[in-house]
Amino acid sequence: MSDYLGKDTPKLGFGLMRLPRKGARIDQGQVRDMVDLFLEAGFTYFDTAYVYPGSENAAKRTLVERHPRDSYTLATKLNASVAPTVKLAHKQFEKSLERTGAGYFDYYLLHAVMDGNVGKYDRMKLWDFVQEQKAKGLVKHAGFSFHGTPQLLDRLLTERPETEFVQLQINYADWDSPTVQSRACYETVRRHGKPVVIMEPVKGGRLADPPEDVKALFRAHDPEASCPSWAIRYAASLEGVLTVLSGMSNMDQVRDNVSFMRNFKPLDGAERDVIAQAQKLMGASAAIPCTGCGYCLEGCPKQIAIPKLFSAANLQLAHGQMDEARAAYEQAAPEGHRASDCIGCKHCESVCPQHLPVTEHLQKCAEMLEK
Repeated sequence: MSDYLGKDTPKLGFGLMRLPRKGARIDQGQVRDMVDLFLEAGFTYFDTAYVYPGSENAAKRTLVERHPRDSYTLATKLNASVAPTVKLAHKQFEKSLERTGAGYFDYYLLHAVMDGNVGKYDRMKLWDFVQEQKAKGLVKHAGFSFHGTPQLLDRLLTERPETEFVQLQINYADWDSPTVQSRACYETVRRHGKPVVIMEPVKGGRLADPPEDVKALFRAHDPEASCPSWAIRYAASLEGVLTVLSGMSNMDQVRDNVSFMRNFKPLDGAERDVIAQAQKLMGASAAIPCTGCGYCLEGCPKQIAIPKLFSAANLQLAHGQMDEARAAYEQAAPEGHRASDCIGCKHCESVCPQHLPVTEHLQKCAEMLEK
């Protein structure tokens, strides 16, 4: 499949993973307004997944039931890690159709494929299952999201030439990361001639609020440009990109994103130089590079709110705000669920898309923030 797939797709996609909430429930009213603004600005790509709590249902209520089916494209995903049996894996597809009410999926992905779980996708023959749904007309384009090594990626694309696109984590902070290996994975996909959907361009929000020296660098070049605009435009400027997903959580984020992506302009030479300087500064940052995806939460025997603890720690590590860090930590870490309660089972590390040494970071959190 060449770059023809998605050649007319606007370069901004709406990631439905981090939707606004009222308490434990998704704020449907605010999401409706966000969806409408996104569509009115000329954008069409929406991305959800079976394992995003409430997201597929929200897509039905705010998008599918309110807009013509041909006015948008919808992507969702099947996750083998939460499927004990082949039958239950297949049920995810049926459930996603039921939850969204979409009738079919424009893009359907095997979710978060990596070296540690690819064997399960293979044993369950889920690659073939997706192709069967495509033959039935229930899937228009089949691909997978990926968090593994470039060597595995090359093998999969060689063995599965029917793959039409790959979703990769790409942002300027991770481009040369030895764990995420964004550049090597991107180059592998492009070598196979497949288009790329980009996820985590703002790295779970970290690049929306980068260290102060990075903010100052951006302001010096363009005082009006937001930090997210630098991150998203960086990703969208790469060749062969189908779309760049932004996990938007409020109306202000939608307004900002559509303001600079409506008439998207790739980074120019001077802006690329600025990004290169930002990459060096981010590489020297002591902040924990967690995106807050939450995959580590399910299965934690101590029910530790790992992403929230790391976010609290980063208030000190990235911004030097120790008082604020300790206050945020105390709110997120009740007795029995603190960083020091970690038993070192490393289940979190086996599912972390960033391949972080989570237990080591938890130990540092305990040392730094527990009195």
